[in-house]
Amino acid sequence: MSLGEFDPELDLVVERVIRAPRHAVWRAWTDPARLAQWWVPAPAVCRVQRLEMRPGGAMVSQYSTDGTRFVPHLDAVVLAADEFERIAFTNAIASSWRPADPQPIAVTVEVILAEHPEGTDYRMIARHGDPASRSRHAEIGFADGWGTVTGQLAALVEGVGAEAPAGFEGSR
Repeated sequence: MSLGEFDPELDLVVERVIRAPRHAVWRAWTDPARLAQWWVPAPAVCRVQRLEMRPGGAMVSQYSTDGTRFVPHLDAVVLAADEFERIAFTNAIASSWRPADPQPIAVTVEVILAEHPEGTDYRMIARHGDPASRSRHAEIGFADGWGTVTGQLAALVEGVGAEAPAGFEGSR
């Protein structure tokens, strides 16, 4: 499957222009402290247990609705981590590299970051194994949940200083 390919029968998508440089969005995905700030819809809070942003690395988080009692949120494997451009992960394989039966849905997520005149062209595609899984994900609130956390991500990074880290070749 090529970068960013979308199948309307199997996939769901969130697209947004984030008015911040790609490196800031990348950092919000790859820095555990920053990821914890936006990864679950507020007022719930998140703990990032493991974040190894490299192919084969772990991505494990928990969430809490009362700020004290945390439950599992995501146990996934990173499939791709192309610096400043793309992140892909799946919960169909647990961070232990064992096959998983994630509830309520197995999904592979691809996050694509591209240059935009106003910041970052942000595209997150949730890929499903069959149309029933896609429909189930839509029914349980994909648009609200992923839309909310994308808004939280944007709020976190918009207004962040635009100094690019070493190795970043984007225009902003």
